[in-house]
Amino acid sequence: MLDAMPADTPEEAPQDARRRWMSVLARAAADELETSLAATGGAPLYQRLRGPESGLVMVRGRAGGGGAAFNLGEMTVTRCTVRTETGQVGHAYIAGRDTRQAELAAVLDALLQDPARGDALRTSVIAPLAAEQAARRAKVAQKAAATKVQFFAMRNMRTS
Repeated sequence: MLDAMPADTPEEAPQDARRRWMSVLARAAADELETSLAATGGAPLYQRLRGPESGLVMVRGRAGGGGAAFNLGEMTVTRCTVRTETGQVGHAYIAGRDTRQAELAAVLDALLQDPARGDALRTSVIAPLAAEQAARRAKVAQKAAATKVQFFAMRNMRTS
């Protein structure tokens, strides 16, 4: 879960916090973002600077997690950039073609950078979305763990 950052954090810490909330926003569905934004007073006036527009990016992989990089294939992404009436600029890149999700994620990114609203939004929007996403991941992991097969070597089973 995301916590409010203390005032004496090093300079790279705000980037880490932003990276975390952007990850949460990119994984949230458009209706979840819309509901969360409406619960916090709705979207402010904003201007689209770019998009939302969809395109392809190359996904790269590594053999064995650490081997040489190779091109795995292409993936569709949608991006959007907005500027709020207070001057904050928000960006979003999301997997797929949901233009509304990209736009809402960009608006929330801009609002989270606003000193007046950022802390409240991290508590009321990002933390619940992150908890819900973690619960979904845990459920999938639990379901996968139920199918795990244990293999024992014959030498371990001998009693001689």
